[in-house]
Amino acid sequence: MTTLLRSVAFCVVVHGASLPLWAGQSEFAQGVCTGHISSAKLRETSGMVASRQNAGILWMHNDSGAGAELFAVTQSGETVASYRVTGASARDWEDIALGPGPEAGQDYLYIGDIGDNGAKRPYVILYRVPEPRVGHKNTTAMARTSPARALRLSYPDGPHDAETLLVDPLTGDLYIITKRDLFSRVYRASPPHSTTERILLERVALMPWGFAVGGDISADGQLILIRGYSSASMFKRPAKGPLWQAFLEPSTLVPLRQERQGEAICFNAQGTGYYTTSEGKNQPIYFYRRTPPSSHPPTP
Repeated sequence: MTTLLRSVAFCVVVHGASLPLWAGQSEFAQGVCTGHISSAKLRETSGMVASRQNAGILWMHNDSGAGAELFAVTQSGETVASYRVTGASARDWEDIALGPGPEAGQDYLYIGDIGDNGAKRPYVILYRVPEPRVGHKNTTAMARTSPARALRLSYPDGPHDAETLLVDPLTGDLYIITKRDLFSRVYRASPPHSTTERILLERVALMPWGFAVGGDISADGQLILIRGYSSASMFKRPAKGPLWQAFLEPSTLVPLRQERQGEAICFNAQGTGYYTTSEGKNQPIYFYRRTPPSSHPPTP
């Protein structure tokens, strides 16, 4: 109740979503178009994450109604490889994240089959698969990933529609953030993550605004981006305590270009900026560069 009252006190509603009044000066420049998504198969890009082992690669996937496929895309929008996710199906894929898993030193892709427009699913699924190493051959043939492991998760308070998936690179904690709430709810599942038994999520926080549709955590684990359709905020990891406590602290609005139906957002591998893109054919990819601290005027 304390968190909810705190959120209400500091938020207003704009264009159907609540925005924080505490936003200060952004640390990022306005977005610059780096290219357009060229593949006709990527017509509803809902999730995006930057690879850390494949330089310059953004992993993307479609929303519901498409196959269980991943696309390795350059910032200019060229698809250099595509993969069928072995052992996975796609009911309503909404977001993708990169993070640690059961094998030390291995990055895993986590694909969030977490959409639930009718709030009827008894559980949602995250597919965990070792990140493929991409060869820049620009082949039209679809490869296959290693077998994916399905993590089945249920909410402690009934089904929710969600479009935001985060993986903490420092702890391996999984976070799902709901969409259809005035103040989006934050749920966590700490490792180890069973692939044989259903995982019960823990509700840990409320976002200071609602209708979240995508997010990411920087590779160093210090910054969190969460976006809606028309606005985005950055949260900073607290010096002490778990990552989710960042959502209880003031956030900063960051730039977001006007997009047709923008849902995807991710940091680049170096944490020096972030990308966004939208659902729809031939959509632009925008990059927002992090600016030097000296260029930030004092926050009022």
